[in-house]
Amino acid sequence: MKIINLIEDTKGIEGCVNEHGLCFYIETKNHKLLLDTGASDAFIGNARTLGIDLTKVDTVIISHGHYDHTGGILAFAELNPSAKIYIQKTAQGAFYNYRNQEEKYIGMDERISALSQVVFLEGNLKIDEELMIFTDVTGRKLWPKGNEILKKKCDGEFLQDDFCHEQYLVITEGEMRVLLSGCAHNGILNILDKYTQIYGDEPTHVISGFHMMKKNDYTTDDTKMIEETARILSKMNTYFYSGHCTGEYPLQVLKSIMKEQLIAIHSGEELL
Repeated sequence: MKIINLIEDTKGIEGCVNEHGLCFYIETKNHKLLLDTGASDAFIGNARTLGIDLTKVDTVIISHGHYDHTGGILAFAELNPSAKIYIQKTAQGAFYNYRNQEEKYIGMDERISALSQVVFLEGNLKIDEELMIFTDVTGRKLWPKGNEILKKKCDGEFLQDDFCHEQYLVITEGEMRVLLSGCAHNGILNILDKYTQIYGDEPTHVISGFHMMKKNDYTTDDTKMIEETARILSKMNTYFYSGHCTGEYPLQVLKSIMKEQLIAIHSGEELL
């Protein structure tokens, strides 16, 4: 298995650009696939720099319906019109960043829904023995506080996004079982609880943002929440790769507890 980050918020490999977004290129025995497509078409240029042929990709998994994970879909579809693109049907919602009475649309481009290669899902899907998609994470243990400003607009009213449009990819290859998420809006601990319900064990690797980033100062309670998350994760026999919406300060706190168990993600770098 090979997993390369094609784009992320922080600079990594020379010649690869970075942006507020996320995209992974993955090779397995039977597939070449993407998880997410960043906020723009920039990941395509990075793939070219890294010598990756995106016309060979057969599968795209979209983690959730936000622009920084779906922004490159239209450009990718022009380049590769045959790859199947799996998205939860509920990801077509009107999603907003809403605070201080100011709203900013953060959902995906409405034109994506018309693409013939898009497969809208309503729940879990086992693609084959290698690839499994699951959703329906309802736990709220140490739920990220940053979610509180993320809303879904329904009949003109802003409601708390419940992130039912978020989905997770599990890749199985030999003794390895890798869990990938975009932002873990439902909380990484709750996602892992759901994973354990399905598989009965722990993944060997987890690759995901943790959505701990804040624009303002972190409170004492924020730090305690990050530390508690780290303590729970550190007890698992799992390696964690994180970045994007996790944030610089939370990564420092997590790393201080998790040590070598936590690896930061940077644009263009190979993870596995």
